[in-house]
Amino acid sequence: MARNKEGLVLLLDVGPTMYSVLPEIKKVCSMLIQKKLIYGKFDEVGVVVFGTQETDNELTKEVGGYEHVVVLRNIKVVDGDLVDAFQELPRGNFDGDYLDAIVVGMDMLIKKYQATNKGKKRLCLITNALCPIKDSCEGTKEDQVNTIAAQMSAHGMKMESVIVRGRLCGGGDQRIMAENDRLLNLFSEKTSARAVYVESPTALLGAVKTRNISPVTIFRGDLELGSKMKIKVWVYKKTSEEKFPTLKKYSDKAPPSDRFATHEVKVDYEYKSVEDPNKVVPPEQRIKGYRYGPQVVPISSAEWDAVKFKPEKSVKLLGFTDASNIMRHYYMKDVNVFIPEPGNARAALAVSALARAMKEMNKVAILRCVWRQGQGSVVVGVLTPNISEKDSTPDSFYFNVLPFAEDVREFQFPSFSSFPASWQPNEQQQEAADNLVKMLDLAPSAKQEALLPDFTPNPVLERFYRHLELKSKHPDAAVPPLDETLKTITEADPDLLSEKKDVIDAFYNSFELKENPRLKKSSKRLLEKKPSGSDEDCQDTTNALAVKPVKVEKIGDSSPVQDFEAMMSRRDSPDWVSKAIQDMKNKIYSLVENSYDGGNHGKALECLLALRKGCILEQEPKQFNDFLHHLFNVSQEKKLRNFCESLIPRGLTLISKSEAIDSEVTDDEARNFLVKKELKFE
Repeated sequence: MARNKEGLVLLLDVGPTMYSVLPEIKKVCSMLIQKKLIYGKFDEVGVVVFGTQETDNELTKEVGGYEHVVVLRNIKVVDGDLVDAFQELPRGNFDGDYLDAIVVGMDMLIKKYQATNKGKKRLCLITNALCPIKDSCEGTKEDQVNTIAAQMSAHGMKMESVIVRGRLCGGGDQRIMAENDRLLNLFSEKTSARAVYVESPTALLGAVKTRNISPVTIFRGDLELGSKMKIKVWVYKKTSEEKFPTLKKYSDKAPPSDRFATHEVKVDYEYKSVEDPNKVVPPEQRIKGYRYGPQVVPISSAEWDAVKFKPEKSVKLLGFTDASNIMRHYYMKDVNVFIPEPGNARAALAVSALARAMKEMNKVAILRCVWRQGQGSVVVGVLTPNISEKDSTPDSFYFNVLPFAEDVREFQFPSFSSFPASWQPNEQQQEAADNLVKMLDLAPSAKQEALLPDFTPNPVLERFYRHLELKSKHPDAAVPPLDETLKTITEADPDLLSEKKDVIDAFYNSFELKENPRLKKSSKRLLEKKPSGSDEDCQDTTNALAVKPVKVEKIGDSSPVQDFEAMMSRRDSPDWVSKAIQDMKNKIYSLVENSYDGGNHGKALECLLALRKGCILEQEPKQFNDFLHHLFNVSQEKKLRNFCESLIPRGLTLISKSEAIDSEVTDDEARNFLVKKELKFE
């Protein structure tokens, strides 16, 4: 049941130099336990603090030494009381010796687990490493670290050191800091340990890992470069989305005195016959049905298995291409990593040679992958070389899934450069916008990158865990306000805003800002009230359409303007724009020709105005201009003078070059168009 449980000992520096960061350490450790209560309820955690005035640990009693180290809690299964214990962390009066704390934590793990639980024993040290450690009685400090590291490796222990510096703890003696950094990094070289440096509360929150997820291979086999060349590889998941924990239904029907009640809710489904609702249909008499038009086609599981595509397990090379041909936004799903088969020197050499050759030639490989035998889907992806900087780590590849044709969504947007000159920003506006974007860069060249991905937790999940822990103690508790540490992730940095106030003001003063009122009516009612042919800003109509998009296939008789705009706004295919324009032309012809005593002329005029606006937005001026010429000629031939006269007061004319850059009509030609047509009718 608890085969994969982890034994963790937290080693917390509470000396005087850590006073400023202790509130953040309390939050981090509380959050660590809250997550373990969800993901690792069988995990066991112990807490050791060092730098205290008191001394309370078994090693001091047994062999002496190890002063100012207190075992705050022995290794026990995580519970809610441990969360509360972190709210009362003591404040020490002495400089802490982290090596003493590490030895005490190791002793606790050895006595608790002996030779069992290998690979699941972990030490987590949180300190600023500003204070010197004591000299060893035998040998140098490096010898002492090597001895401790050897014992950690022998007992299958891991360690992570979180060194808090910078804005959180300030600076210290550079000589002492350099020595401590060298000793802590020595652990990383000699055993399974890592050291991370954090400078902000946000980074501290993300540096302490709740759990170490053991990597599991999704593929072990041959990377087939050809019929006669294959490389033995293993494939792991490199990244994976962290999702909300699975929430299950809870039953409170069990008596409170029953300590073994599971409180599970089991759901059973019954299928009953349509002819006889009282008769339950057993599983062997049921069959799945699939709709095909108005019919339901039954397909048995045997038939379904017979038509299933069952490719063979394999990873095959399809070819190479320039890295510039694969855009970053093509990547789908999680990232996988290809490594040579462990212990296979020939595979490591082959992977390294291929990766370095691809890197040198700036190439990537396209693969066809079937991870498991009988897998129903085939994956096509890109293999990118990853050259290792360490001699002990072999070269590898990163693998990203690429989309198939049906996964690609083509969104046709007109280019900004094709808009009229009156819509284009001037040099001052462009510069103000560029400066604003540069100001918001999270990785400026002169400073360290803010919100490093490795140390930035998901603020939604973090808040969920905190609220869950609060609700466990106070069921009626309301959602608390957002923690200050999480605000630094979700909100703009106030120091940055005040520092760059001149950039923000320059952007504000370069543009005329208007309030966009919240739309309370549906797009259809709004468009009926303000038709698309009005002289108001076309942006209002666009916003109205964005309220509730409707997939319209053709222009109907009841609301042709709304149908036209809905078709023009569709982006699931580039053909909708041309289809909408052609349908609207046909609708206008029909309204004009089939009008009795001018009854349809008003609706035809509104349709014509909507067509004009749509052709401007989609940069199709020629289609409208040709149609307007043709419409006037047809009206003149069929003696429809009253319809043409109704166009003149509305100022409906050709689309000029100032409105659409692709237009071949000048402003003067557009203004004189109606005058010429009016003279022809006279």
